[in-house]
Amino acid sequence: MQQDSFIIDHSSVLPLHYQVEDLLRKLIEQPEYQNGKLLPNEVDLAKKLGISRNTVRQATNKLVYERLLVRKKGVGTKVASNNITTKLNKWSSFTHEMDEKGVKFKNYSLKISWEVADAELSKVFKIDKKTKILKLERVRGVASEPIVYFISYFHPRVGLTGDEDFSKPLYEMLENEHHTTAVISREGISAILADDELSEVLKVAVGDPILFRKRVVFDPGERLIEYNLGYYRADRFTYTIDIERG
Repeated sequence: MQQDSFIIDHSSVLPLHYQVEDLLRKLIEQPEYQNGKLLPNEVDLAKKLGISRNTVRQATNKLVYERLLVRKKGVGTKVASNNITTKLNKWSSFTHEMDEKGVKFKNYSLKISWEVADAELSKVFKIDKKTKILKLERVRGVASEPIVYFISYFHPRVGLTGDEDFSKPLYEMLENEHHTTAVISREGISAILADDELSEVLKVAVGDPILFRKRVVFDPGERLIEYNLGYYRADRFTYTIDIERG
């Protein structure tokens, strides 16, 4: 998004500060701002948009409150260096999404196992209890620390053997090697506190806040492919969602 594309609709019923907030959210997703470039200053942005500085400040304050931006007096405003934002209105593989943001992730651990379906997995996949399903556990993070912990279970129909290279982008691998295309993701997000296991895996204190995301992934025929549990360090991740009024 280029600065010369900064426009707002003065005739819209949507308040101006909401429109500015949306512009800023789109701007800070760009790699150069993720890498530390200062945002346009409030005075210049207000002049460009033909609005008051207070309106720009109101929108900026919202993103500062969400810990997406950091404002330093005499320096300027930039994206919070210790916070990564992922959006719910654009679903893709985690690897591709982070690549687009210029965030370099690595696998801290990757474990593959076969697990007998318990009551929950049997219900989710609509399979018999005691059916063996492939379980994939991944701990991922930046160079300095782990940030996310993913647990994935796959429907036996997919045909995974456990010999696949799971270091590749997951959904790309499923499509290329197993002719299984992921097109729908239904998600639920809640806040939990780190227990002993999550404390050890994500290197946080017991009781620290964790974003818990439960995801079910379907193919074009709405057949279930994957049941995924994601645990995100709340001090390093923010989920946002864009909702348009129909």
